[in-house]
Amino acid sequence: MTDVTGGSLARRPAFFLSASLGVALVIGFLGWSATCPCDRMPGGYLFGTESDERVADWNFANAVPLYQFQIRTRLLPHSINLNCMSTGAADLYLSYSECDGKRWSAAAVKDGRARIRLIDSVYPVALTRVQDPAELDRAWSARLAKLQQFGTPDNPAAPVGTPRPDGWWNLRVMSRV
Repeated sequence: MTDVTGGSLARRPAFFLSASLGVALVIGFLGWSATCPCDRMPGGYLFGTESDERVADWNFANAVPLYQFQIRTRLLPHSINLNCMSTGAADLYLSYSECDGKRWSAAAVKDGRARIRLIDSVYPVALTRVQDPAELDRAWSARLAKLQQFGTPDNPAAPVGTPRPDGWWNLRVMSRV
């Protein structure tokens, strides 16, 4: 059976079902991106005001407990919450543990392009994995000092002077604008 345009009526339900499913997926992705990353659940695209100014002084980063960090893994954006700390005006680091074998950390090191959201602003950045032990120790010390501000009884910060654990990663963050 055909309609007045010559199209098959049998194909219409499949088209509408596919279109409805596509719209539901897009709405679901946008909703997920708008509310996550949350706790340990990753998110998608980071919304916020895109900064078009080069950041030369990252010291303001130490006033915020967590950043949201977005990279691209395969086809979709992937965002997570990470600790972020500044060791001085131009030095900003993302800090995390046990990343060997994680898809997002491999993608971050391989590509190096990312976006970071701080409060309502999103900053395009370039990432480089830190390998130098002295620089790792500086970033670790800055992390401990920052966490002293934000530790809670449920999540106490390690005391300043605690040695950096093996397997601890840091990414140096540079503004891409």
